[in-house]
Amino acid sequence: MGFHMTAAPGIDHRLVFVTGPSGAGRTTAIRVLEDIGYEGIDNIPLSLVPRLVDGAPLGRPIALGLDVRNRDFNATALIELIDQLTRDPRVSLDVLYLDCAPGTLIQRYSETRRRHPLAPNETPAQGVEREVDLLAPIRVRADHLIDTTDLTPHDLKSEISALFDPGPAGRLSVSVQSFSYKRGIPRGVDMIFDCRFLANPHWQPALRPLDGRDPAVVAFVRADPRFVEFFQKVSDLLTFLLPAHLEEGKAHLSIGFGCTGGQHRSVAMVEMVGSALAEAGWPVSKRHRELERRAAGWQSEATKVADT
Repeated sequence: MGFHMTAAPGIDHRLVFVTGPSGAGRTTAIRVLEDIGYEGIDNIPLSLVPRLVDGAPLGRPIALGLDVRNRDFNATALIELIDQLTRDPRVSLDVLYLDCAPGTLIQRYSETRRRHPLAPNETPAQGVEREVDLLAPIRVRADHLIDTTDLTPHDLKSEISALFDPGPAGRLSVSVQSFSYKRGIPRGVDMIFDCRFLANPHWQPALRPLDGRDPAVVAFVRADPRFVEFFQKVSDLLTFLLPAHLEEGKAHLSIGFGCTGGQHRSVAMVEMVGSALAEAGWPVSKRHRELERRAAGWQSEATKVADT
């Protein structure tokens, strides 16, 4: 299976950073990307990545494996590199983060009897804990997040192929994500819709602890008299834009829906819009940035504010 997509005008380099905790499936992911036409480079020092961009276009996309085993790896340097390449008009960059439950990572290390790179003389559990903390800022910045906890290698291949293999005739993968304006707009989003004008479930005591995936919250959002027209206009716009982006050779489009806290309205919109696009035949992935942060326990007490 080859890579058939024509690069978008002005783009010289199409890169995918593949990262995540050790044992989450990074090597498998790079092999899958190689199978669909990417050139895979694993454990390249961060300082050498800009040289790839400064060189002549290779004619096909590149998948770079980046994790704590890279010689000069650190989270701050990787984030700065992501920001630098995002601003470069010659580069199209996607960050793929392979996540996994700590207990599963510990079990995988125990089964293989490998030493964790961050705890060579300690238990795997200590290394996993350190690595998860180290990678937390990068996880939040990822364009695509795949949880491999319960995935087989075949399942992981299917997930990655849906995101990055355009197929013989070309295919546009779409990611739809919710976010909180309090935490800022996500990196790399192509278009944004503001949901803060919709009725806020936060002010309903029974709905406050729930999120926009709950049917009761969805029903409340849909009951806003402005919802139907808003949803229809967004759907009509995307129906017009997605084929146009595909014709221009774009491989991925990221759509953001924001509200105040990223818990109710934007989450509900992502669920509904994502389902509608999937039913229309588009490969869609859905993310909820603030819910992921809260579930992982990375949210500080000062920012544990509901969707107000």
